[in-house]
Amino acid sequence: MTQTSIDARVDTPPRAADAPAHRWWVLAVIGLAQLMVVLDATVVNIALPSAQHALGFSDNDRQWVVTAYSLAFGSLLLLGGRLADLVGRKVVFLVGVGGFAAASALAGAAGNFEVLVAGRALQGLFGAMLAPAALSLLNTTFTDAKERAKAFGIFGAIAGAGGGIGLLLGGLLTEHLSWRWTLYVNLFFAVFALAGGLALLKRGAPANRPKLDLPGTLLVSAGLFGLVYGFSNAESKHWSSPQTWGFLLAGGLLLALFGWWQTRAEHPLLPLRVLLDRNRGASFLVVAISGAGMFGVFLFLTYYLQVSLHYSPVSTGLAFLPMIGALIVTAQLSTIVLIPRFGPKPVVPLGMAMAAGGMVLLTGLGLHSGYAANVLPALLLTGLGLGLVLPPAMSLATDRIGAQDAGVASAAVNTMQQIGGSIGTALLNTLAASAATAYATSHGRTPEVLAQAQLHSYATAYWWSAGFFAAGMVVAGVLYRRGRVTVDPDAPVAVHM
Repeated sequence: MTQTSIDARVDTPPRAADAPAHRWWVLAVIGLAQLMVVLDATVVNIALPSAQHALGFSDNDRQWVVTAYSLAFGSLLLLGGRLADLVGRKVVFLVGVGGFAAASALAGAAGNFEVLVAGRALQGLFGAMLAPAALSLLNTTFTDAKERAKAFGIFGAIAGAGGGIGLLLGGLLTEHLSWRWTLYVNLFFAVFALAGGLALLKRGAPANRPKLDLPGTLLVSAGLFGLVYGFSNAESKHWSSPQTWGFLLAGGLLLALFGWWQTRAEHPLLPLRVLLDRNRGASFLVVAISGAGMFGVFLFLTYYLQVSLHYSPVSTGLAFLPMIGALIVTAQLSTIVLIPRFGPKPVVPLGMAMAAGGMVLLTGLGLHSGYAANVLPALLLTGLGLGLVLPPAMSLATDRIGAQDAGVASAAVNTMQQIGGSIGTALLNTLAASAATAYATSHGRTPEVLAQAQLHSYATAYWWSAGFFAAGMVVAGVLYRRGRVTVDPDAPVAVHM
């Protein structure tokens, strides 16, 4: 049987009446689970100083609380996505939610550094199952064009705003309860996500169960591990260390070998048909670049507010709320109104340009800058821009994907965001630290100079983040196709599992 006939049989376009009546409740369940994964990337950051004091680990070890999660998450996402296609999205989703909650409980109860890191690694493992299953469930649940746009607008807002929500929640929990509650809080999200998933998600295995590409799985997992581990070593061991460039080189070679193997494998882990659609490929790159640039806001602005302006953890989290609100507004506007009317080619580059402008505004912050006059305009501009970028990119990255590839395509989106964030974190941390050292060396080491050196390091990070977004503007402007995004009623549409 040819691939065309298989697709025609499996991906029969569903009528509007066939869509599950409870699909908006399904969206609530999926969104809650996704929020649990997304905010976990930042909710722990504010709690790290308290956790370090309680468990007594060193500054050099501190990064592994974050890196253990990103290593497991980033390197196993494609495997998690393919498992969703192999086993069934409901099963993988529920296992991911339950496992993530158990790992969170383990990390929260950690009595030493080793248990904390092990718990964070297990969070990454189960998150790599949960995230692609959630996105593929969303893709296969909403097949009507207008409903799909609205659903992805909401989902994209959650993905974009989750980091800011994590900062706020982390501040509240750390200040009023304990750093351990930044991990225990996942149990509350998981209870509702598990109950809703069991009640609302449909059972059933895929109609055409793909076979697992074991060599491809090993190659891409090892390659992504090498990239994330290499960039994570850049700050502590510097770029000249073999543990940095060696792992980066090995990771790059393994990923190149993986790409070659996907053209030869009988059942490829990441079929090239997933990547070669022009809008979809552009969306993958846009998500990766946005992930790299966003850390200029979440990471260094957090340092600035707490260290330079002496904000409390709660006040720091509250400071990000206007950005989240702006992102939510333009997330709905972009997916429901702008993309259907104008297409992604003008909309996404505009969002990238606005985000770059927000970063540039942040470079002017000083030791006595005011929030309303100096910080707020930059946050609003950045939030408005990200709302024009992330939801459309996430929607187009999985648009018109066959049911047999929905899980791995969804995993590829999450992989791009995770790898982009890891690369951005390593680059910005290293560049900022070098800038601060150079400034202090040339101006002396008085307290006033050290404070200015910190500001200089933040500004360096903001300029580089602006550069990321500017590059994203060019990529989006060149790669996205012209014209509106329309849904062909005769085109294959993924069925609901």
